Amino acid sequence: MDLTRGSEARKRLKGLWSFQGKYRILHLTWLAFFLSFVVWFNFAPFVNTIGAQFGLTKAQKVTIGLCNVALTVPARIFIGMALDRYGPRRVYSVILIYSAFPCLAFALAQTFSHLVVSRLALSVVGAGFVVGIRMVSEWFPPREVGMAEGVYGGWGNFGSAAAAFSLPLVAGIVGGDDGWRWAIAATGVVALLYGLFYFRAVEDTPEGVSYARPRRQGALEVTTRSAAHGLALLTIPLVAILGVILWRVWLVEVISTTVLWIGLVGVAAFLGFQLATVYRVNRPAMQGAYPEADQYPFRSVVVLSVAYFCTFGSELAVVTMLPAFFADTWGLGPAVAGVAASAFAFMNLAARPAGGILSDLLGSRKRTLWTLLVGLALGYAGMALLGSAWPVPLAIAMCMACSFFVQSGEGAVFAIVPLVKKRVSGQVAGIAGAYGNVGAITFLTVFLFVSPSVFFMVIAAAAVVGVLVTHWLVEPANSFGSELAVDEPEAVLAEDELEAVAAG
Repeated sequence: MDLTRGSEARKRLKGLWSFQGKYRILHLTWLAFFLSFVVWFNFAPFVNTIGAQFGLTKAQKVTIGLCNVALTVPARIFIGMALDRYGPRRVYSVILIYSAFPCLAFALAQTFSHLVVSRLALSVVGAGFVVGIRMVSEWFPPREVGMAEGVYGGWGNFGSAAAAFSLPLVAGIVGGDDGWRWAIAATGVVALLYGLFYFRAVEDTPEGVSYARPRRQGALEVTTRSAAHGLALLTIPLVAILGVILWRVWLVEVISTTVLWIGLVGVAAFLGFQLATVYRVNRPAMQGAYPEADQYPFRSVVVLSVAYFCTFGSELAVVTMLPAFFADTWGLGPAVAGVAASAFAFMNLAARPAGGILSDLLGSRKRTLWTLLVGLALGYAGMALLGSAWPVPLAIAMCMACSFFVQSGEGAVFAIVPLVKKRVSGQVAGIAGAYGNVGAITFLTVFLFVSPSVFFMVIAAAAVVGVLVTHWLVEPANSFGSELAVDEPEAVLAEDELEAVAAG
């Protein structure tokens, strides 16, 4: 990092204290993400309270938790499509306004079935993250996009932690058995009001800049035959994970074997439909209709998805099991164990922006991601060594060190995502983001059958795979340009021209 880049970094950090121009959009957008995560995670602080009030079994509480993420994976894909078509201002506003209704339904629920249905509907809100990725990239040039996306992701992601420590306080102020209902309902009302405000307060692009849209809808638009086949393969785990969720619900005996098989048949049918859509949408790519100047490296989408599988996927999995790990390993009480475990998630405020800033400043976004994934692999290998012989403060320090690489790796991933191909950046963000949820469900499923030390080593092994596949990542063109990124108009064929070339 030379002195010039260091000076630029200081200017950008100073700009974060501004509420003008592009920084105003950044702050309004990370706050939208923050509120969406407060809503998405508003069940976690009240698991035991709700369980006691409704007389829920452990299996039923696990089921509600799974419902909270069940539709997030497909939602991230479809929201990415809507985002590229309608723009982030409309889509983020709709998500926030929509979130109020299942949120209020959950707060008013009187039966376990009502809890499940409303939580399924709320799981869509977890997909809101991808919207801000496109919004921020529209306002910041490539050389600054890492910092901006890191701040957006890190500060917005803190909404989950904010929900954990603030909502019980709200419930306590209200008092009584229904305190949790008022606290959860309040998050929905605030999200609705902010959604209305956000629609009026922001624009999709700076004045004079047009919003690039994909020409084909229904699946990610790719530009080569091999990419179409690659997208089909990449789609399979995104749909198959729904089957894993069904199996997890069946495993705790909440649904019958008959319902499980009916659900699996439905998942298979949905997969078939999605694969058919991939090839239908990308018929021009299968026929070689895209000029070389308009093609983009789909393998970068694959690498970024694998990287986010390892980074965000492991973060979600680890923060889920870490409180119990501290309690069981060192005999800590629930409150103390929760505080110790929170150190892992608390790093988001600084580590994710740091990953984006490093990606901006070190001269190679590919090399930065590779280095952080190496650190992630070593961090989880270190966590696999944790045991009761370790002093608790040293164990917390180990978790925080590992967490730095996890969350800075997330920042480095999304410093690249918006630069792969402008007009489909929402869908690329949706696919990569969805793989983060796939990673979480995968790692937590592994945790059902192994010890914590083996669990951490499995994640470390996955990170090694991420390090290896980073070799195929293509450094985005103009990664450090000072002008806003756009698709070159002269390189883009119109829809009718694509069809004509595809038809021969």
